[in-house]
Amino acid sequence: MARTALDEIQERVRGRVVLNAPMDRLTTLRVGGPADLLVYPEDQEDLATLVSFLTQRGLPYFVLGNGSNLVVRDGGIRGAVICLTEGFRGLEAREGASFRVEAGVAVRRMVRWTVDRGITGFEPLVGIPGSVGGALAMNAGAWDTEIADRVVELEVLTPGGGVEVLGRSELRFRYRGLDLPPGCVIVAAVLEGEPAEPEAVKERARELYARRKESQPLQEPSAGSVFKNPAGAKAARLIEACALKGVRVGDAEVSRIHANFIVNAGMATASQVVALIGMIQERVYVKHRIKLEPEVRIVGEWAKGKLRVQE
Repeated sequence: MARTALDEIQERVRGRVVLNAPMDRLTTLRVGGPADLLVYPEDQEDLATLVSFLTQRGLPYFVLGNGSNLVVRDGGIRGAVICLTEGFRGLEAREGASFRVEAGVAVRRMVRWTVDRGITGFEPLVGIPGSVGGALAMNAGAWDTEIADRVVELEVLTPGGGVEVLGRSELRFRYRGLDLPPGCVIVAAVLEGEPAEPEAVKERARELYARRKESQPLQEPSAGSVFKNPAGAKAARLIEACALKGVRVGDAEVSRIHANFIVNAGMATASQVVALIGMIQERVYVKHRIKLEPEVRIVGEWAKGKLRVQE
């Protein structure tokens, strides 16, 4: 019997390998078709083996965190989806108010950890549902702060399986993004805050979470902020001025709480979400002559295809 790429991956990788993994269960918006393969590497060595093999075979791979800020099209994702949330969960103190955190750690866990230790500077990230790796790749932020402000160095795995440590001056962060060479995977970062009284840090974190809870639809499936804020403006205000709150395409709905969120009001599909994104862009441009740029990543294919890992 002919050996497939799937057979070889299962032999080489110690972590879990899932065939035809439904992405609607792995994204916070709850939409998306299946990924050909979903792989959970156990550690850095396992990840290096997997990435090197996929690169050598010319198989595409996509790195998944906690599935926020992501819309997966209804046809799913061809190739392999690599998820770091099971094997990359290390979080350890370094000197002073710095610490090393691995990419699969949830942002919420990292914020709680810093709050408990009296390290300030990370409270604005409270309530963000993503992983640290995703937050770094998207340069997540809120209330005029970004995670880039706290980065000392980044550890990335190259397509060849080697690890490079990049200092802050070598990194090109931008608004809601980070430019890395194609195929690189963020595996960990050293971040640094400032020491503070633990009770003061906890109080600020509670205050900011209460503000987020009051102003965002945290209890409904969403992908977070859909659009980047244009220069000198707020995307939510532009959308609300177009009377789009509550507008729906199928079960995809512009949140009635925060106009820059699209929520899954039932059984929304990715095609409905993308159609609503396009409608919002058109209405805002007609009224304000401003083209909104998506903050969410839209990935995958519209039509279902064959399992290309078997080719």
